[in-house]
Amino acid sequence: MNKLSTPTWFERVPKVELHLHLEGAIPLDALWQLVQKYGTDSSVADIDALKRKFQYKDFPHFIETWVWKNQFLREYDDFTFIAEAVAKNLARQNIKYAEMFYSPLPFALNRLKPQKLTEAVRTGLTRVKQTEISLIMDFSRDSGVADAEKNLPAVKEIKELGVIGVGLGGSEQKYPPELYAEIYEKARQMGFHTGAHAGEAAGPESVWGAIRSLKVERIGHGTRAIEDKRLIEYLARTQLPLECCPLSNVRTGVVKSIERHPVKKFFDAGLLVTINTDDPAMFGNSLAEEYQTLEEKLGFSRDDIRTLILNGIKAAWLPQSRKQVMIDEFCKDENWLK
Repeated sequence: MNKLSTPTWFERVPKVELHLHLEGAIPLDALWQLVQKYGTDSSVADIDALKRKFQYKDFPHFIETWVWKNQFLREYDDFTFIAEAVAKNLARQNIKYAEMFYSPLPFALNRLKPQKLTEAVRTGLTRVKQTEISLIMDFSRDSGVADAEKNLPAVKEIKELGVIGVGLGGSEQKYPPELYAEIYEKARQMGFHTGAHAGEAAGPESVWGAIRSLKVERIGHGTRAIEDKRLIEYLARTQLPLECCPLSNVRTGVVKSIERHPVKKFFDAGLLVTINTDDPAMFGNSLAEEYQTLEEKLGFSRDDIRTLILNGIKAAWLPQSRKQVMIDEFCKDENWLK
């Protein structure tokens, strides 16, 4: 948002976000500081060159860029730094609550232990009081099943730091959900909530796999569920939440244009749809922009937008009493109807 401009309703209204990756949300100026700190890549001579890095041919290219970016996260202090920067950005957007993925396992190559890395992240988050952030440990498919199995006990040790669930990201097209069934069962026994990216880089069979094998409580993306009528009927009947990320899907080429995104069809079919940014620093989007795009390009009404925001609260991994308090606070907010 331009500091000199009047904030739009989409910026002012209180919001929640359920599908947001810490490492993909690092504000560009913060990431540029880390690039300068380590100075290991001559292809990013200035911040404009860094920005140009975040343009993708397709989903695999996006994953390659994600891995490239991670080379600038090497020390525990780096994670405290980025966590604070991301939390400040969420607060500026009037995002009151977020459930945020973070992926500690790939950083074991830098001898960073999941427990201490999580402590570093939490230290940064707690410096920003305006936004409450819970953490979801993301098992990157690209790190392998063995790594996830090995590190699951470490996640149990850090629950008190606000790690409430586990997720499954990375190269969905290479590693189907079924590989992680046993790990997810163990995670549930430890008291974690469960979700998984599915139906983004792979088809509806991936969504079915997450439902049947992983028994997830939410589906990350679910975009290609539109290809299976029976799956749409199931999602409508069960109200299994979808963490839709429309602009992300356009930027990675999962859908060809925002006009062709199935999110309005999901909504009209009665699915429990939530709206999220995914990796906003890597896609150049904001949650306000997501909602404004839905209204301007896909025919969502202002009341529909309010429903989507409340869906985010309903789908959150919070106690029901807490959700109701948040819903009441949102509906009474001075910006809710303006």
